[in-house]
Amino acid sequence: MKDNNFLKNIRNIHFVGIGGIGVSAIARMMLAEGKRVSGSDASWSLITRELKKLGAVIYKGHNARNLASDTDLVVHTTAAAKNNPELLEAKKLKIPVLKYSQMLGLVSKDKHTVAVAGTHGKTTTTAMIAKILIDAKLNPSVIVGSLLKKENSNFIPGKGNLFVCEACEYNRAFLDLSPNILVITNIEEDHLDYYKDLRDIQSAFSELAEKLGKDDFLVCDLNDKNLEPVARKTKAKIIDYSKIRLPPDNLRVPGAHNIKNGKAALGVAKILKIRQSEAIKSLGKFSGVWRRFERKGRSKEGVLIYDDYAHHPTEVRAALRGAREKFKNKKIFCVFQPHLFSRTRLLMDDFAKSFGDADEVIVADIYAAREKDDKKVHAKDLVDKIKNYNARHIKSFGEIKKFLKKNAKKGDVIITMGAGDIFKVGESMLE
Repeated sequence: MKDNNFLKNIRNIHFVGIGGIGVSAIARMMLAEGKRVSGSDASWSLITRELKKLGAVIYKGHNARNLASDTDLVVHTTAAAKNNPELLEAKKLKIPVLKYSQMLGLVSKDKHTVAVAGTHGKTTTTAMIAKILIDAKLNPSVIVGSLLKKENSNFIPGKGNLFVCEACEYNRAFLDLSPNILVITNIEEDHLDYYKDLRDIQSAFSELAEKLGKDDFLVCDLNDKNLEPVARKTKAKIIDYSKIRLPPDNLRVPGAHNIKNGKAALGVAKILKIRQSEAIKSLGKFSGVWRRFERKGRSKEGVLIYDDYAHHPTEVRAALRGAREKFKNKKIFCVFQPHLFSRTRLLMDDFAKSFGDADEVIVADIYAAREKDDKKVHAKDLVDKIKNYNARHIKSFGEIKKFLKKNAKKGDVIITMGAGDIFKVGESMLE
């Protein structure tokens, strides 16, 4: 790992996969520090357009020519292929190359870092912590895995030494961080294309918890049987957030899962000596983040459209349960896009039990993301397993929209769900 002086002396940085939610946040941070930023991505998006407005030079597509000869550093997404032409050109020009997680670790090294890890709830919990710390005038820098609604950004530049970020477990990426306060929301089976099983996942979280010193803090729920063995490995002081009181009516975002996220955020507030009454007041004003039970609008037919990033069985179940609490007697359509062939296949039985709070379930084709179709699983397999007889597979977004236009009536609720591009269905219904 490079030292902090290395980053201070860097002037020109090129980002491969600059449209990614994490990579783009670091790019924003570097722009805010006065560095020259360029980057490439497969397609244009809201994020790349905003970066261009801020002064970044953005290229559509990956090409060796995108890399200027005076580039000091290349940072790349984990999704970048080894034969990416820009990475090969960097090697040829002997330009230092860092993965996103290594760059995040470098940024956090000289900061007082609050890292938020866990299988679910990282983004919302990070955003809740950010809201509390900003309201308390602690001036944190924040990197979050979504767009914060008020700022419309995944990065908040702070003037203090406090740094809040998400800590992703995929590929053990979070081990590049050196947190002073570590939040672990929960631990479950996921990313089974990389991890062997739950024990393997726990070993990665244990390694992260072991990095904490005796003056550091671990914020977690000690009642969580998957998390308790990890907590035993740390030398840090433990804040058990399950013991923190947060009445449900104090939150604007629905669901029992968000009460847990809020309690974890209050645990961090306690460590940083923010009065609990003030922290709870901040949470009461928290309106959520982009693609986390986000209200998109109402169609001209009077149908409410929501969108959620849920792509793991526990997340799907929690999001739909929260929706059912909010819309007790309304008809709920869930339009689900499975994310990754491996996740769909390995967690198939759990997914099948996750849609009980929806009245109608539409399953789109699987979003491949970083994988190739191995022909071992199809969206129809999930439909066959779902207990709800109102589940159906519809291949194209156009056909899904047609079905919803015909069947969703005034007062009904549509929730598009998944980590891919399924949100486009809901947005098209509002055009």
